Amino acid sequence: MIQSDRMIKTFVELVQIDSLSREEGEVAERLVRELKSLEADVRVDDAGTQVGGNTGNIIAAFPGTKAGEPVLLSAHMDTVVPGRGIKPIREADRIRTDGTTILGGDDKSGIAIILEVLTVLKERKIPHPPVEVVFTICEEAGLIGAKHLEIGSLQSRHGLVLDSCPADSLFTRGPAADKLEFTVHGSAAHAGVCPEEGISAIQVAAEAIAHMRLGRIDAETTANLGLIEGGSAVNIVPDRVVVQGEARSHDEVRLAAQSSHMADCFREAAKTHRIMKNGREIHATVDVKITRDYPRMNLGEDAPVVKWVLAAAKKMGVQIACRKTGGGCDANILNGHGLNVANLGTGMREIHTVNEYLLLGEFNQTARVVLEMLRTV
Repeated sequence: MIQSDRMIKTFVELVQIDSLSREEGEVAERLVRELKSLEADVRVDDAGTQVGGNTGNIIAAFPGTKAGEPVLLSAHMDTVVPGRGIKPIREADRIRTDGTTILGGDDKSGIAIILEVLTVLKERKIPHPPVEVVFTICEEAGLIGAKHLEIGSLQSRHGLVLDSCPADSLFTRGPAADKLEFTVHGSAAHAGVCPEEGISAIQVAAEAIAHMRLGRIDAETTANLGLIEGGSAVNIVPDRVVVQGEARSHDEVRLAAQSSHMADCFREAAKTHRIMKNGREIHATVDVKITRDYPRMNLGEDAPVVKWVLAAAKKMGVQIACRKTGGGCDANILNGHGLNVANLGTGMREIHTVNEYLLLGEFNQTARVVLEMLRTV
């Protein structure tokens, strides 16, 4: 019943509408028109105003034609750079980028699947429970559209985000993450005339990083430092440097331990750097800022949406397995608000690169699974 050619056409049209984070307005206008044509109750929240974008999250409600729990379907509208002027190329089994931009399958493949499933439900008059649709902004900018979503307006407690790669994967576990920012304060001095009168904030940071556990910490935990900024000139002992990073873990105790370890490395390094200047002691200091970026996703196989997806896949004769991921997505935010939301793959590959492509067989399979799920819930 899924019309693959129509769904592909929708996808190709969507990826050619530029929609970088905070610039999703044009694609949002298209989606609002589509959803209204399907007789949904549609509104746009004020998340765009809160995050400095040109549109908010789209929230749409489709009344059920049979009794049942409301089901949430969600995908995000924004794409990463380079994402302007996308020129999709159709091949036998895939749609790919032309090599100059990303494709935008992340996550317009999820949007196209949702639109096709809703269209089939309506045109075939297939009985289905109430369906709520959320298309978010700024997922790629840190899940901030979902963070500003009016969660209280949703009736659904269970649902799917369509925003991952293999169609045979239902991601039910994802890590919690902390944002980390360390600001090291040293003391400026002329690097050639009197370097001994300065404390190099960069040197303090380097010593801290040298003693830090980074990368793959254990089977549940990762950590990374990704941004360093500091100094003002090569002939000045730098008095300030800012280091930003993250820690992630499926285990919140281990996450807290890793974040604390990273902070302690900076504090210990700062303690060892002190000088006497004009009769008083000056020492390095560090400001530590640890912020929970998003909560973990941790659904058991007994969660309703997991059972719905696996039952639909079994009925169709396709294999879908529950898996864990090291990445975060809007599902983490939704689960943090008490919903039970898993992340189903759409067939995208090599996302966030100019080699991105979408496997059409998997794209079609996910649409069929979602449709069957709504038929049988």
